[in-house]
Amino acid sequence: MASSKGEAQTRLLIAPHLPITTISELHASCKFEGCLLSLRHPKSGKPSCYLFTDGLLQELHWFKQSYGSWFIGDYICEDGGIYVATPVDPVFILLPLFHEARMKKGDELGKFRQVDDIMFVDGYPGYRYLLPVVSNSLQAICEVKEVGSEIFCRLDDSKVVAWLHCKVNNLKLVLPTLDKNYAVRDEKDTLRDAVSLLGEYLSEEPWIRLLCSHLSISLDYAVKSDVIDILPIASESTLVQDEKGRTRTGTGRQSKKKKTETGSLNIKDMFRKASRSGN
Repeated sequence: MASSKGEAQTRLLIAPHLPITTISELHASCKFEGCLLSLRHPKSGKPSCYLFTDGLLQELHWFKQSYGSWFIGDYICEDGGIYVATPVDPVFILLPLFHEARMKKGDELGKFRQVDDIMFVDGYPGYRYLLPVVSNSLQAICEVKEVGSEIFCRLDDSKVVAWLHCKVNNLKLVLPTLDKNYAVRDEKDTLRDAVSLLGEYLSEEPWIRLLCSHLSISLDYAVKSDVIDILPIASESTLVQDEKGRTRTGTGRQSKKKKTETGSLNIKDMFRKASRSGN
């Protein structure tokens, strides 16, 4: 990673199946597999950095203690921050694009659009890298028509809601395994937490509203959930690429700094257990 002075700097990145060992190598060899993509965050719409490697899309999170550094072999990395890449379903990222593309008005179903046209987003060339994975997602959320060799699609609200319902069901199974406090929570609260977690990647209109209606729960009840501690979303603390291709830290919301700690910390100490406080 290059600094403002053009000097290479070392950063620590944790990511699954990453064939390149450092961010500087990754950025310098930004090939089809293994590159940083600047995409819109699906909820905020702000530029956020994602790692795309081996067909897997991952969002980047940034953590940093007040004071700290990393020992990497015989080398000391002065910057004690850590970047963590976690897989994200590309459908979340594509949903706003397909929603806008159908140009829906009122109760109309909207228009069919060519996939290549939808994936061309001014100022965000990174979406073009996702074209190979789009075909795996179209049938799940869209009506699809093939005209010759061209593929046209239109987002289908009922398919999106069904897809989101599957996500909710998966979360309902996973959440009780994260902490013993979840095991004693009733199903309604677990359902609310699942919707709130999905809400980190969805706009309230129309998706959270439609999902709550489908699940027969109150919209206010779902969006006001004091959900468990989770890793910050990409729009809050991440890397973004500027127009010159340099990577910098995002300017989103910053979490409160913890009281300065002394001594060395294991990497596990930088993460808090996913549990509800006060239970």
